[in-house]
Amino acid sequence: MKKTLLLILAILTMQVSLAQKEQAYQSGEWFKFRMSYSGWLKAGNATMSVEETTYKGKQVYHVVGKGWTTGAIKWFFKVKDNYESYIDKYTGLPYKSIRQIDEGGHTKDIETEFDQVSQKAFVNNKKHNTKNTFSTEKNVQDMVSAFYYLRNNYNTDTIKEGDIVSLNMFFDEENYNFRLKFLGRETIKTEFGKVKTLKFRPYVMAGRVFKEEESLTLWVSADKNKIPLKVQADLAVGSLRAELEAFKGLKHSFQIQFD
Repeated sequence: MKKTLLLILAILTMQVSLAQKEQAYQSGEWFKFRMSYSGWLKAGNATMSVEETTYKGKQVYHVVGKGWTTGAIKWFFKVKDNYESYIDKYTGLPYKSIRQIDEGGHTKDIETEFDQVSQKAFVNNKKHNTKNTFSTEKNVQDMVSAFYYLRNNYNTDTIKEGDIVSLNMFFDEENYNFRLKFLGRETIKTEFGKVKTLKFRPYVMAGRVFKEEESLTLWVSADKNKIPLKVQADLAVGSLRAELEAFKGLKHSFQIQFD
């Protein structure tokens, strides 16, 4: 009887511990980024928002990312992108992703539903009017959910320069091993003051957009929020920079240095 009670107590304690796991973000979080081409030409804006909702009876975070060109640049290269992900509130795994892009006339309209149990992705390519089923890896992520998953689950207290974390990702009807390399800690100037950051190198697929797989650099705040503060990408032609210029709805206090 004592052993049974101890076992029940241990299980309850573990469940409470898991339930109380501190998250890096919450419903209502919103970011706005200013984008520039080659460091000086205003290129556009991007936003990312998180709202809590339900998807097929499950509690999820609905994350929406939008990007669009502005000013003179849109007259010769117009971009209008929409990325969405429905992420399980507790596991951080996606149930559905949406990718609608128009980048200089290059368009995609794809909806993917994930069955995390059977490890399947059901892809509805609306542009080409095709539906296909693909096998996926365990605990697969989409492009959007991967970032939010890492914010919650990547332990940055003990990371060392050169450490690499990898995730199973499904993107554009393909399984992809996403890798993120830690480059070190750096204090950078932002719109809000000096901020201590963690600097990463996400490895991307070289080709039409990115110059090579090491073309992307990401700076996130070295606090509990892990806010994306700056992204710099070397493109096939020129470079693109995105810098955070507004935010609201943070889960934790934002650590800024005023000296």
